[in-house]
Amino acid sequence: MTGNEITLPQMLARREARAESQRLFLAEHESPLVSFTMNIPGPVKTNPEIRRAFDIGEILLLEGLARMDAQILAADEIHEDTGDELLLAVGNASPEKLKDLAVSIENFSQVGRLFDIDIIDSEGRKLSRQEFRKCIICGKQAQECARSRVHSVSDLQEAVTRLLSENLH
Repeated sequence: MTGNEITLPQMLARREARAESQRLFLAEHESPLVSFTMNIPGPVKTNPEIRRAFDIGEILLLEGLARMDAQILAADEIHEDTGDELLLAVGNASPEKLKDLAVSIENFSQVGRLFDIDIIDSEGRKLSRQEFRKCIICGKQAQECARSRVHSVSDLQEAVTRLLSENLH
């Protein structure tokens, strides 16, 4: 996979910065949050193809929020080597309805398997999916494959590259 490689400390620092942004949004807006990132294995977290997939996810998310008559109270979008991120404070929509929208986008978009759309309620609790995500390689429970490291990073990267090339060209 081509792109700028990042280190584990960079990734962990970005994750902490994202958590801090979420805390600030919650304190300021007291509303549910949508936190959208990409599930990209390995040291390359973004490149032009991954960014195009992210843009598709953002459009689907914004269109879905508009259909729900949800109000975007604040937004923060970041595109760095550590990955593409969108954080939204959303009014006029329940966290449960937001989670339904997120799961629908992740499950039914052609590149949705790469999307990670988290919903955080106004109390700071992350809502969980009702069903497990499927592994991009074997279709079994993704968390189990990740925990037991059944697939190599290079195999996962090949699967991501294939998914992007089949659906973005």
